Amino acid sequence: MKNYTILVSGASGIVGYGILKSLKGYGYRLIGTTIYENTPADYFADIVEIAPISTSEQYIPWLLDVIEKYKVDLAIPGIEIDMSVWNKNRNILLQTGAEFLLNNERLISLCLDKWHFYERMKEADSKYRISSSIEPDFHRYAVPFILKPRCGYGSKGLVKVENKNTFVQFESEIGDRLMMQEYVGSSSEEYTVSAFLDMDSNVKALISMKRKLSDLGFTETAEVVHLEDIREVIVALSNIFKPIGPTNFQFRRHNESWKLLEINPRISSATSIRSAFGFNEAQMSVAYFLEKRQVQQPRIRTGRAVRYTEDFIVFNNDGA
Repeated sequence: MKNYTILVSGASGIVGYGILKSLKGYGYRLIGTTIYENTPADYFADIVEIAPISTSEQYIPWLLDVIEKYKVDLAIPGIEIDMSVWNKNRNILLQTGAEFLLNNERLISLCLDKWHFYERMKEADSKYRISSSIEPDFHRYAVPFILKPRCGYGSKGLVKVENKNTFVQFESEIGDRLMMQEYVGSSSEEYTVSAFLDMDSNVKALISMKRKLSDLGFTETAEVVHLEDIREVIVALSNIFKPIGPTNFQFRRHNESWKLLEINPRISSATSIRSAFGFNEAQMSVAYFLEKRQVQQPRIRTGRAVRYTEDFIVFNNDGA
């Protein structure tokens, strides 16, 4: 196995250090980039580079320098804004000779605006879509219904509308910033399904988990489950969106059917949990994109996971 150099951005965040954690022990040189100092990235990465803000003019020249300095083989985005910036600068970045773990360019763009994403679902007449609107009309859906940011991650900024007073507070923002959406299912019937797809969007491997979200929109608890018909659902959605590589699909059950909440076109926040159960999508990416090996469905262990806060201690070398 070659001693690849792999860069992971957002290394101080839950996705970034989850990816680094999943890749430790394979003999790779791991480069973590972050805008913060004194973070757990120092534990999971061999080298940590402090990055400028991703949206700044300095970021892409800085990233190109880091790629060249360390002869990076594969770069993996650990936060959504990095994925977006890399996607916009894809042609420049690929000229370095490094591989960048980026999904289908159009899918990334669609996922950055949930209304455009819904329009594509509607155009394809997908039965997995959730009825949505950008026309402010309190009577369009039965209460409760949802107001969600068109641009955002997870459940951040979500408003559950249960009465007219709540609706009026946000009515002026519907269209430009918010979209209305029918309320489906319940939080007790929420599932996260991660798949690895080849360059032709064929599903090569997947794992399904029932989950509970934290207030910050990350998976807080998860249980591996076997869902009889979920591969058929993922294949149908993949025929619409043509994802490539690691892709995360989030669902609720509603009236005995699947309803798609969103697609994350990248490695998502529960990656370290999935890896522990046998679905190591970061390592799959190394195998597929660097070693040109086909990904096979791994054996998935069953069980449950709970996230908690852990202290990261660094002692001074004071001889004690």
